[in-house]
Amino acid sequence: MLAAIKSIILIVQGLKLLDKRRLGFIAGMVISAGFLYLAFRGLHPEQFWSSLSEVDQPLLLVAALVYFLAMLIIALRWQILLRSVKRVPLATLFKLVAIGYMGNNVYPLRAGDGLRIVLLRREHQIALMRATTVIAVEHLYNGTTMIVFILLGLAAIDLESPTVEAIVGLTMPLVSIAIVAALFLAAKPALLRRLVRWAAAILPRALGQTAQRLSEDVIAGLEGLRSPRHFLGALLVSFLTWGVEAGVYWLVMFAFGMELSYAVALLLVGAVNLAGLIPASPGQVGVNEFVVITILTALNQPVADATAYAVVTHLVIWLPPTLLGFLLLLRQGMGWSDIRRAGETKSNADGHLESA
Repeated sequence: MLAAIKSIILIVQGLKLLDKRRLGFIAGMVISAGFLYLAFRGLHPEQFWSSLSEVDQPLLLVAALVYFLAMLIIALRWQILLRSVKRVPLATLFKLVAIGYMGNNVYPLRAGDGLRIVLLRREHQIALMRATTVIAVEHLYNGTTMIVFILLGLAAIDLESPTVEAIVGLTMPLVSIAIVAALFLAAKPALLRRLVRWAAAILPRALGQTAQRLSEDVIAGLEGLRSPRHFLGALLVSFLTWGVEAGVYWLVMFAFGMELSYAVALLLVGAVNLAGLIPASPGQVGVNEFVVITILTALNQPVADATAYAVVTHLVIWLPPTLLGFLLLLRQGMGWSDIRRAGETKSNADGHLESA
């Protein structure tokens, strides 16, 4: 009994030596490993390799090129959301999108978002909290689009999937609450200022002044939600860009000879990206494959084909932006250590955003 107690004490002491970021990384890797096990259990390797050998490789190249188009449209949406803060050329934003995708794909803590924030501040003098708020708004548009895609996909095909139902059931309330809160704060900047002034009055002077300054950056970053023209433009572009990404999923289906509708691609894109809220390894390895395989097998696709499709599709949407983003990052005079620091910047900015 005493030995067990001592073991527990040693474990607790060891955990104290790890900061939250490392614990988050370890937890993400464990979660990814669990989903990889669930995704690949019972797979027959020879059938899997047979499915891979029959794929139409030129069509995969086309799908990868189409994915760059989706990234370009993402940059256009970012330009719309940033317009109230500062006008940034579309070509510049496309480079930052590629760098951001690369950072998210290879490093935990959504370091890619941190890289975008750092580069906007360094090259375009956009305040950290303004850029962070705009990126947070961007994620709200993404969440809205994913929910619509899932609902459209489920309405168009005959599918009963506990996995998809669980994803929608867990994420829809979170996304809906976040959207309502953001729209409310965007529409009531005066109320937000009053709340911050009230809080600043009871805080130490320096901390209160910091809170008021940060709140002004948050209000500026929410401008894209206040303008009806910008709001609708960003929403339409969101549906367009993710619709193009669904086209990538559909093209890979054709490459595997799957006779499935575009509605299935919409469902896959929606479910995979909402499942991205699950803390996992960089690039959502394991989670992505599990969701795709679960949906395709529920649609009576052979397990080997569904698994090969999941792996190849993930590679198609992972490899091109990662390679391009890293090359562009090197041209910025930055490297691996900058990705790590960007992850820390993003975490700190998120903490400031919550407190503001």
